[in-house]
Amino acid sequence: MTYDIIIIGGGITGVSIAYELAKKKAGKILLLEKEFLSAGSSGSCAAGIRAQFGSEFNIGLMKLALEKFEVLAEELEYPADRIGLWQGGYLVMSSSQTEWESLKARVTVQHRLNVMTEVLTPGEVKYRFPDVNVDGCFGATYHSKDGHADPFYTVFAYGKAAERFGVEIRKRTEVTELVRDDQGIKGVRLADGGTIEAKQVLVATGAWTHHLMKTIGLDIPLWGERHEILITEPVERVFSPMVISFSLGYYIQQRPHGSFIMGLPPEQKHRWFDPAEFDISPTWGFLERMSDTVHRILPRFKGLNIVRQWAGLYEITPDSHHIIGPIEEVPGLFIAAGGSGHGFMYGPGLAPIMAEWMLGQPLSYDITRLNYQRFAKGELVIEPAVVG
Repeated sequence: MTYDIIIIGGGITGVSIAYELAKKKAGKILLLEKEFLSAGSSGSCAAGIRAQFGSEFNIGLMKLALEKFEVLAEELEYPADRIGLWQGGYLVMSSSQTEWESLKARVTVQHRLNVMTEVLTPGEVKYRFPDVNVDGCFGATYHSKDGHADPFYTVFAYGKAAERFGVEIRKRTEVTELVRDDQGIKGVRLADGGTIEAKQVLVATGAWTHHLMKTIGLDIPLWGERHEILITEPVERVFSPMVISFSLGYYIQQRPHGSFIMGLPPEQKHRWFDPAEFDISPTWGFLERMSDTVHRILPRFKGLNIVRQWAGLYEITPDSHHIIGPIEEVPGLFIAAGGSGHGFMYGPGLAPIMAEWMLGQPLSYDITRLNYQRFAKGELVIEPAVVG
């Protein structure tokens, strides 16, 4: 059987694009996932959602994504309490005068795009959020519409909606190779040796993307990097925003049910290109560093019991932006990967635009600068407001 489109990868990127393509009646669509939906980076993330970026490009794109998240439960016909959108805001802390000036400059850009971030002095932070230690803080920014959602249920909701529109989803089905000829993409080869043909193939496999593209001789600059997270026992809910520092790398948030979720970037960064080298084992060093950090930032909560600690893979690119769009050397082949820790929050915003691109329609938001040729041309898309 020949499909119009095969999508490889059952994370937020793959399922949301499958849904958007199916809504546009793009033909017979097959989504292949080697484990289960959200088994990769989507299911390992902290699921933050923010518009507090520094470049006009990212602010505008995340504004679209936030607006999409706000209506997602209704659109996907899925219980809102499961998708779990919680807009408690992001409180972005500065730890130097230079960083403080940069944060204020970014707010100017955000206001120009109608993202109404507040600028807070250390005294105002302490008044609004008395549990936050402001020692060493030069000021902070706060956007009340930022927040988080449940990554598992969000992916499941997209999957169910895609199936209602006719998408075929096969789980426990591993793609080991892309298949091409001189005219372009032909389909995929599975772990069991079988092949499936398609007119178009979208690779949305996160950190596994580099290895899969190498099967047809393409060296895409994208690698896996281990990041760790922990979550505590639930306690009385007293705290709403995600407290985050771009320079110090931490993020800490109390979930609606009372648990705190938090993370830090790795001290030693490894570029893993081969899935055989991927390591998502938790480390004692992270636990020590994270404990010291949360005691310093939220000293009231010292002594909380840790329920779980885990690791997942950031899918990193040289400029920490997605690689998205057509592969010119292989007509019919598309890529959507490399979220660099922001894949979940961007997913609902990127998906309808990517569907337009794949179908040759005018783009509702110009994301063409995220094409993979930018690296060879030296046209990197630089974003200053990233953690790690």
